[in-house]
Amino acid sequence: MKPIVLAAAAAATLAIAAPAVAQDAANMSFFITSAGPGDGANLGGLAGADAHCMKLAGAASSSGHTWVAYLSAEGVNAKDRIGTGPWQNFKGDVIATDVANLHSDANNLTKETGLTETGGMVKGRGDDPNQHDILTGSNADGTLAAGQTCGDWTLNGEGTAIVGHFDRVGINDSAEMKSWNSSHPSRGCSQDNLVGTGGAGLLYCFRVN
Repeated sequence: MKPIVLAAAAAATLAIAAPAVAQDAANMSFFITSAGPGDGANLGGLAGADAHCMKLAGAASSSGHTWVAYLSAEGVNAKDRIGTGPWQNFKGDVIATDVANLHSDANNLTKETGLTETGGMVKGRGDDPNQHDILTGSNADGTLAAGQTCGDWTLNGEGTAIVGHFDRVGINDSAEMKSWNSSHPSRGCSQDNLVGTGGAGLLYCFRVN
């Protein structure tokens, strides 16, 4: 009888745990993508980047909402695309209360809170491999960094894009190295170039409704 009892207990545990995970994903309104589309900074433009956020959110049981990538492009500022907040990660940690808070030193985006759509941690500086560069094409205030968006996210060769450090660390202690959205230009727009400077073509995704 013991095997039957143990099996029943295990089933009951799973039944309790599954809704908890789904609930975490349902309340999530911010994540860092667990992977990029794989073609360097060629994301298929803003529409392709948004579709990537939507796809990952849906796979993580956060469907029924509109998700967008935190990216600037010609005539578009990242800060104007993401709604009004507040935003929280998979575990319920509030990342920022509103747009102004997000773009201030008071936001709560760190290596510990910058989780993926499934609640996983992203590799930062000191990990192998370092993947702390997140594509943004933005200045620190969330506006467009002109000419630094890899052709408005359509190029995977020559060009450059501004990236931020989600873990808030870099090669020195400057404000830029601690910036989550505007640390430095990428070496190029190809996947190899992004990897070579400490990235993987990852994105910030925000839920706007």
